[in-house]
Amino acid sequence: MSRVASLGMYDMDWLRQANDALWAGVAGRLAAAGMTDVPERLDRARPLSEIWRDPALILAQTCGYPLATALAEAVTPVAAPVYRWPGCEGARHRSVVVVRAGAGLESLADLSGRRAALNGADSNSGMNLFRHRIAPLSRNGRFFAGVVVTGSHVASLEAVSAGRADAAAIDCVTFGLVKHHRPERVAGLRIIAETALSPALPFVTRAGASAREIALLRQALAEALADPTLAGAAEALGLCGVEPVTLDDYAVVLKYEREAQAAGYPVLA
Repeated sequence: MSRVASLGMYDMDWLRQANDALWAGVAGRLAAAGMTDVPERLDRARPLSEIWRDPALILAQTCGYPLATALAEAVTPVAAPVYRWPGCEGARHRSVVVVRAGAGLESLADLSGRRAALNGADSNSGMNLFRHRIAPLSRNGRFFAGVVVTGSHVASLEAVSAGRADAAAIDCVTFGLVKHHRPERVAGLRIIAETALSPALPFVTRAGASAREIALLRQALAEALADPTLAGAAEALGLCGVEPVTLDDYAVVLKYEREAQAAGYPVLA
């Protein structure tokens, strides 16, 4: 059976070379440790929703909110990444709420009746953490005049920059990557708030993976990120290392959901 690998969560065109190099380092170590059918290339042909549920999955990265909900029975967490970008704390991250510079929006309260950009309804950083942060300010389940779904954090940044939306909650890793590699795309934006912390986007493997396989994956990731020959790729991705995690570590994202619901704000609206 042909195995499957993906690093699709932070795989913008300008990061593909770095992700390919990182995967080559991981794959070589897995093969050397005796793992069979390790793919040479990352799967970029299929939607991530299909890759995550593929029983041949060897390694992928997903979002913490779907991990705790729709994917809880489909994948097994392997490790959480440690990023060097501002807003990250160890293997945890948060979102930053961005607006256009000069728009006269100084606080979250100023966003009442404005339009928000949302990368996707199943996003922890773009929806769940944002919903949790806005919930105390909502009234009768409403806060924004409207929400536009963009499909990605990068597209949400573009929507705010172009004036199609007034604000968006952007994963601080994405914001750090864009600011570092494509600074012109955030030059006209300003951060006005941050969300609560949650575990960073986990590396996962198929459900039912053995303890040995999970250990090999963790070791291969850690060794590849510490390999001096892969320092350029790690630097480009902002990856410093990995920490072991389990599904229980992501229960906090459901806690944030319950807190928003208890405040009468079950949907970002």
